[in-house]
This record gives sequence, structure tokens and C-alpha cells, in this order.
Amino acid sequence: MLILSSLAAQPAAATSFPSYDPAQNVFGADQRIETRYEDTLYDLARQYSLGSEELIRVNPGVDPWIPGAGKSILVPGRMILPNVPRVGIVVNLPEHRLYYFPKPKKKTDVPQVYTYPVSIGKMDWRTPIGETRVISRHKNPVWVPTASVRAEHAAEGDILPAVVPSGPDNPLGLFALRLAAGNGTYLIHGTNNPIAVGLAVTHGCIRMYPEDIEALFELVPVGTPVRIINEPVKIAWVDGELLLEAHPPINAVGETIEPDLPMFEDLLQKAVGDNTVAIHWDYAREVLQRANGVLAIVGLQAESQQAPADAAGGTAGGSAGPLAVESGLKR
Repeated sequence: MLILSSLAAQPAAATSFPSYDPAQNVFGADQRIETRYEDTLYDLARQYSLGSEELIRVNPGVDPWIPGAGKSILVPGRMILPNVPRVGIVVNLPEHRLYYFPKPKKKTDVPQVYTYPVSIGKMDWRTPIGETRVISRHKNPVWVPTASVRAEHAAEGDILPAVVPSGPDNPLGLFALRLAAGNGTYLIHGTNNPIAVGLAVTHGCIRMYPEDIEALFELVPVGTPVRIINEPVKIAWVDGELLLEAHPPINAVGETIEPDLPMFEDLLQKAVGDNTVAIHWDYAREVLQRANGVLAIVGLQAESQQAPADAAGGTAGGSAGPLAVESGLKR
């Protein structure tokens, strides 16, 4: 685990990993930083390519607006790739995170992955799950709010114009990628309210920090496939150890809800499959219940078995927590 001072720290290289091994699905590193008196967790989240709730969740008891000088803050940066084809854009809703796997230009090119925090749809405006594609790209987009959106704002005393031009008052920001889903009504776009990135606050669109959408916009061509998934529990094998990453689940309308422990246990069991593994179920349940996205070691591969064919190799860094294996335990 890296320990840094936020005074000297530059934005972490947490958004792009241009040299990951295709046989691996774990990358990045957790860090510890020390706050300055003027820091907020919202500013630090943006600096380290995290959603605000993502950083607040792993630092309980810290005031997000006034953490104070000299406070030790955990910055989670170690991640497991979602268990889907590594093609185009993948958005994992419970994780509030977007992954982009660009198509190599040559067979000899090293595969890359870019990842960014995102906001997703709020209640009654959920982000659709499934497969779609990018159908157009827009710089300085104009926002034409739908009748239902205008009615919602009007009910709160906020009268929207029929057309909002590009500029500081446009909630789409300066860049947008239009998706085929919903007859083109869904976008991946920037924002004029970056503090809300990482929350379920949009009208179904996928919202990014201004600097992140600008970077993604330059990378993504029209026709790029987009897969939107609901994967709150991810696992990986690293040197015979079973790593678990759990995020707060979302319900049918996109709201983050409390973890359903029996459901999470079933997801973990399905992910392990028929592999013989010693799992410390008490600790695994604790990690599942906490659902804060921090990787933890919860089991060991049986010595007589190899890890699955698509097993992950590890990267340095990250604190996985204690492990007390009950030898031979198989649930």
C-alpha cells in the first residue's frame, strides 16, 4: 500500500492501465494519503478518479467536507475486472464505474483498459441493463430536456427552457456519446455538477467528470459496443488466493440498497463454481455485508488444484485484510 501526502500527490494513474496482462483481471493499488486542512473528500475523490460515495464509504467517521489536516485517508484503487468480454465500453452499475477496452490497432499491440467513476440513473429514471452501442459523438452538446424532465423540474419550482445551449449551465457538459438504447435518448456525458459523480442522480444517462469524458471522447469511435451490467460481487484468483470485491447492490429502479447477505453468498458460491476452495465464510460474509469495494482475501485454492483457466495474476499493492482459513471447508 502506498502512503502519500495529498499536498504533493498528483492525480493517481488510476484511470488507465495500458499494459495489463490479458490473463490477469486484477489491477491497480490501494493508497493511504494524509489530508491538508483545505481538502474535502469530494475533491480527493475527483483527484484520485473515484466517485464521492466510493471514497466516503471506505472512510467511515470522516467528515467529507471538513476531514481536517493530517487525517489518514484510504484511497481504494485495486480493482477486479468485471466478468464479461473485454470489448468496448462496460458499465457496472453497482460499482458506479465505466471500463473501456479499446480494440488493438495491431495484433502486436498490448491490450489496454481505461476506467472511470460514473453517475447512473436515479429512481424512476434507471439506466438500462443490456447491450447497446455508440451511435454518435457530440462536442458542446445542446440539451433538449424531455417533457417529463421539464415537468419534474417545474414541480420543484425550476422552470427549464425548451433548449439549453452549450455552456456552464448545461448539465451535459462539453462532450457526449449517444447510445442506441432507448431510441437514442441515453448518453454518456460530462456534467456541470462534478460533486455528484458516483451517485444515482441522473435521468438514466451515464455522467462523468468533465476531464474523464473529454479523455474518453477522444478514444471512443462511433460503433463502439456498450455493455451495461449489474455485477455487485466480483472474484479473482491471485497466486492461489481467492479475492473478493463487493459493492452495494442496486434494485430494479437503480437505487443502492442494503446488501442481501444470502443473495451475496449465492453469488459468491456461483462465482467459485466447482473449484475446491477453503473459504473463511465468517470473514467472507463480513466483506459481503460491508460491500465497500475494497478487495479482501477470503479463501485459498486447494493445493491439488490449479486456479481456473482464466485465473488472474496479481498486481502489487493493496491491503486485503486478515484471513483465517478453515481448512477444507467447502460450502
